[in-house]
Amino acid sequence: MACANLLTHPWLSRGAIVLALLLALPGCAVFRGDDGGAGTGEPASAASPEQADTGDGAPAEPAFDIRVEAEDEELRALVERHNELRRYRALGDLDDTEFARLMALAERDVRNLLGTEGYFTPEVRLRREPGTDGKPVVVIAIERGPATTIERVDIEFEGDIAASSDAEAVEQRTGITDHWALDEGRRFTQERWSDAKTGALRRLVERRYPRGRISYSIADVSAPAAKAQLGVRLDSGPLFRLGAATVTGAQRYPPELAERLSWLKPGDIYDQKRLVDAQQRLAGSGYYDSAYISIDREGDPAAVPVSYQVTEAKRHKVQLGVGYSTDGGPRVSLEHRDNTVFGTSWRADTKLHFDRKAPLLQTELSSLPNADGWRTAIFARHMRQDDGSLITTSQTLRAGRIKNGEQYDRNFYLQFDHASVTGVASRQVPDALIGDGAAISANYAWTGRYFDSLPVPSRGYGLHFDVGAGMTLQGERKPFARLAGRWLGLIPVGQGGSRLALRSELGAILASKQARLPATYLYRTGGDSSVRGYAYRSIGIPLGDGWIGPGRYMAVGSIEWQRPIMQERFPGLLEHALFIDVGGVANSVGELRAHWGVGTGLRLITPVGPMQLDIAYGLKSRQIRLHMNVGFVF
Repeated sequence: MACANLLTHPWLSRGAIVLALLLALPGCAVFRGDDGGAGTGEPASAASPEQADTGDGAPAEPAFDIRVEAEDEELRALVERHNELRRYRALGDLDDTEFARLMALAERDVRNLLGTEGYFTPEVRLRREPGTDGKPVVVIAIERGPATTIERVDIEFEGDIAASSDAEAVEQRTGITDHWALDEGRRFTQERWSDAKTGALRRLVERRYPRGRISYSIADVSAPAAKAQLGVRLDSGPLFRLGAATVTGAQRYPPELAERLSWLKPGDIYDQKRLVDAQQRLAGSGYYDSAYISIDREGDPAAVPVSYQVTEAKRHKVQLGVGYSTDGGPRVSLEHRDNTVFGTSWRADTKLHFDRKAPLLQTELSSLPNADGWRTAIFARHMRQDDGSLITTSQTLRAGRIKNGEQYDRNFYLQFDHASVTGVASRQVPDALIGDGAAISANYAWTGRYFDSLPVPSRGYGLHFDVGAGMTLQGERKPFARLAGRWLGLIPVGQGGSRLALRSELGAILASKQARLPATYLYRTGGDSSVRGYAYRSIGIPLGDGWIGPGRYMAVGSIEWQRPIMQERFPGLLEHALFIDVGGVANSVGELRAHWGVGTGLRLITPVGPMQLDIAYGLKSRQIRLHMNVGFVF
């Protein structure tokens, strides 16, 4: 068996491979590389004499035509585009001897071109026929033969990733091996071979090892057996940890602010995704219009220098928004941000929100985060909620300490709430049942986010809980405790991106029946983001005459099947959902009654999160309702 060894580098295009293969004999082929980078897999485009100038500016008339005969449409198109004969069609003075020599070379060219697609034993015949217009026609007849398949794949490691017993290093090795793109049994092509190496290298350098490289690669092809054996050795180089940071572009705000908002710390293991997330976090913080974070790959791996390049945002920002929701109808909002309020380092965020159900005015003053990430915040809100028979006007004052992290947030705060309830029902129902009252409380809130990506996650879960204790301030003073929590889980189902979205929410107020708790502490549910198929806040405590009031206990659950649709026309943009919601509100656990809602909807995936349009039927309300919502918030 005759064999040919082909030395290849990652930057070699298919055209270069073909030219090298012109000198090779059929049989075995060995493709080697020392750095493992991948080319494009597309044949190189040689300058074509077909496009040569004839001297008067007009392209030369082709001296002959080419016709490719092959059952495989893709191979026929490949040969039509990249056969060597195309280069000589403009040469009109070819004699028979030269023509025969070109056809012999072209036959070798086609054979080797087919080899890049995994067909190493094709039948290729060229013949010359007279054309109808007087020009000869070169016919390239192809029978591709058996496709070469992968018999064995050997992936080896060297450097820190090979020696390390760290769980993350083990996981990274496993991930590279498990996600190798050219598995046993698949058809070998030069493009797939290059893509597989590129993918493996990308998984190596994107986390922990930015100096990673492919030190050795080989594709040993046995043409008679139509089998290929692949070998790749990945050299990780040293483990990289983040070191000291330098910030350029900081003028209005202290340079250390960028470091604190990025959540990157010296000693952290290098992770390209974390750097990208940090850039997005800075750009979305309101302090910067843009940010770029990079490392010096030639620096000390034990403490690699980190560079921040930022463009600061203006001090003032005003934003006008209009929209519509099925819960509140048309809405208009006006937001103003002052990043250095009264010339200090504090920020003021003020929002004026108009809609039919819940207009509000609120503002928050917050300090810059300290070295530990904690900031002080003071919040005030005035809101009016129209629930039909009850109209609740409330005021909230809050002061506390907040720490936002990459995966979880923490908040300690003191809060004062006052609610005044008017409307038809308020004249006949005791204040303690409708939420007319005032209270002060001490609280702690915790939020954890463990999703694969935001703002459009596909798997993972989020958990939030809020606990507090306080005293009512109107009527007879009574102590109380409050507990609230919510959970969201996204679970992939099968193939193709389908998943289940599971949601639950619980709330409880522990207090005497006489305690006049403000309505801001009590519960009502129903609407776009709770129990679909029911009107906004329509699930609560029946007060008689069709009136609904707030309750002290709430339970909500939902299961939703989400699956991508129309992938060919709109890949990754559109999803279909089927869901079942259930919820109830009561003044005791034993009085909770289920309100079921079922429906279907569409999800349009946008940069700010999914835009959802749902149609739902409430089994107890016996109504069909349309629900709209935008964004992912947890």
